[in-house]
Amino acid sequence: MKISEQEFLIRSGLGQETLGSWLEEEWLLPSKSSIETSFSDIDVARVQFVRDLQETMGVNDEGVGVILHLVDQLYGMRRMLMTLQNEVPRPAD
Repeated sequence: MKISEQEFLIRSGLGQETLGSWLEEEWLLPSKSSIETSFSDIDVARVQFVRDLQETMGVNDEGVGVILHLVDQLYGMRRMLMTLQNEVPRPAD
């Protein structure tokens, strides 16, 4: 589900300034069109993940960037494996 920036700020509890810096760091990658930027429920969950990393686990900003990059790679590989799994014929039982 796509949500507006204002709705995202309300749901995530982020401030406008924090959102700007997280977008600059590419910790959030919302959908962009020529008209507006839209966020999703996944973006809201990602905010909570970053907060958990920072507040609960004490990860610094550089570490957050590394962890998010690795998580994104992991999910990308998972999607690729699922696609391959769906394309490879299964042996008959």
